[in-house]
Amino acid sequence: MHRELLLLGLLRNEDMHGYRLAEFIAHDMAFCTDLKKPTAYHLLQKMAADGLIDESAEQEGNRPARTVYRITAAGEARFQTLLRENLRHYQSIHFAGDIGLAFIDALPQDEAHDLLRQRHAAITAEIEHLSSVAGQTHTDGGLALVFDHYLYHLRSESAWLAAVLNGEPRTSPPG
Repeated sequence: MHRELLLLGLLRNEDMHGYRLAEFIAHDMAFCTDLKKPTAYHLLQKMAADGLIDESAEQEGNRPARTVYRITAAGEARFQTLLRENLRHYQSIHFAGDIGLAFIDALPQDEAHDLLRQRHAAITAEIEHLSSVAGQTHTDGGLALVFDHYLYHLRSESAWLAAVLNGEPRTSPPG
């Protein structure tokens, strides 16, 4: 459902060919979706068959023709339904890294701490990268909220991990 919402939302903003859609997702939204090119193309074909988007051929110069996708009135209605469902519902988050934490006692303490320091460094690098990207391209609107939300989670993870590494008591955040 969220993948269809993503594609319809992007096409709602402007008509695009599949490669441009995939590149935008890979460059600007890869941190919040796992939508890959083959899946995107499959969904675009399905949505075209369902009448949610129209396809037209576009050719520039001697280049091969490419398919441009445009949202239809039915697609707009579906987008509005999906958007409301998505915003209304909470979906549980699963952290794959927590599986390793469950068994951390199987490692010598020094090695476990070194691995967690490596994880913390990776999180810090991701925070710096996304902060830079968000500040350059997405300063307002919905995409800015996506970046803010994701960065909030990363900063929380970083603070929690720093507390663990420093041997501080681990408590739940207020709320």
